[in-house]
Amino acid sequence: MKWSDRYLKKMKKQAAIEAANTNVAIKVDGLYKSFKLPTERAWGLKQAFFNRLKGIKGFRKQEVLRGISFEVKRGEFLGIVGRNGSGKSTLLKLLAEIYVPDKGSVSVNGTLVPFIELGVGFNPELTGRENIYLNGALLGFSNSEMDKMYDEIVRFAELEDFMDQKLKNYSSGMQVRLAFSIAIRARGDILILDEVLAVGDAAFQEKCNDYFKSLHGNQTVILVTHDMANVERFCDRAILIDDGKITCEGKPSKVTKAYMKLWN
Repeated sequence: MKWSDRYLKKMKKQAAIEAANTNVAIKVDGLYKSFKLPTERAWGLKQAFFNRLKGIKGFRKQEVLRGISFEVKRGEFLGIVGRNGSGKSTLLKLLAEIYVPDKGSVSVNGTLVPFIELGVGFNPELTGRENIYLNGALLGFSNSEMDKMYDEIVRFAELEDFMDQKLKNYSSGMQVRLAFSIAIRARGDILILDEVLAVGDAAFQEKCNDYFKSLHGNQTVILVTHDMANVERFCDRAILIDDGKITCEGKPSKVTKAYMKLWN
């Protein structure tokens, strides 16, 4: 291991210890993330060699996040808003350790459960019942634990009459409802939600809203959404990200106004 890697590891550990001794659930410090986007395909080694001689890299660098820093307190409901392409989803994947930052650090004090892509791991050839147990296993639950939760999951999803049908015969809305009903049973101190409030029809969405109200003050939640009404309805605080930077932070009403001005 290089000295720089050991030093970075030590600094991350120290940051995690400091966060644990405070009321901070998540600490994000100077986060940078970029991606290489291909510009010209090199057909074979010869073409790659000539491109190199011409100074053609074959890719361009896209800077998605540029120095993001913020903290989330324990029990806080934080909203993150921004236009498409602003860097919101990339930030969530960095928090969930799906991506690795170019620079900066993320310290998480507690167990984190990301609701980023509902239904990942579902098998369309299995029944709804079988997919409940499969998805539960992916979330770390045993069969006996799933036995105890099964009736509640089905009741919440409102799919009692469809559990022995194959998932491929479900509508997309039914699949999302089932995935959401399983996911909210996951253990975790911190929940990351990416547009999951837009689940199912109006009645089911209201049921989901009631669930999120019950989390208020009891669990740390980060919500990424384009729905400003939900930001003001649920969040204690909000952050606006634009062009990879935080451009506004504070009360939900203040941030939603700043978001709406982006379209003027």
